[in-house]
Amino acid sequence: MRSLFEIDTKDYDINGTTVSRPSARGIIIKDGKLAMIHSTKYDYYKFPGGGIEKNEQKENALIREVLEETGLDVIPQTIKEYGMVHRIQKGDYEDVFIQDNYYYLCDVEDNVHEQKLDDYEKEEKFTLEYVSPKQVIDANKACKNKEADQIMLERECKVIGILTQEGYI
Repeated sequence: MRSLFEIDTKDYDINGTTVSRPSARGIIIKDGKLAMIHSTKYDYYKFPGGGIEKNEQKENALIREVLEETGLDVIPQTIKEYGMVHRIQKGDYEDVFIQDNYYYLCDVEDNVHEQKLDDYEKEEKFTLEYVSPKQVIDANKACKNKEADQIMLERECKVIGILTQEGYI
């Protein structure tokens, strides 16, 4: 999978404890809008997706995570690799946190199931919304809440910028 960009905060002790948590994220485009997860508590947007479990295939994690966070069924035969973002920074509990975020273009079925959110996702009031790229970028740039993951917000804006530049949206 091609590398889109890297985020390296250089604020970590490279000789310290390291945790790696890869993720799979869905890029779902419908009528020029993106299917995004909106944290209505902090008013930011992120691509649906999340952590890849040990021994789980990336595409299977994508299907599972999109369903859990959005209630949408990914159509497996529509999954196409888009790109990867490598992130490295000081972790909350470890000296070095590494995350490879694998983005996939995909289509979804029309039906929507109930979300199956983790406790923190419920706390942040995650909801599925189809929104314009501008709406995502404006909200994420305006979000200054210290509880929101600012690096993730920046990452999502950069990915949207590349998608726009390449003519996907």
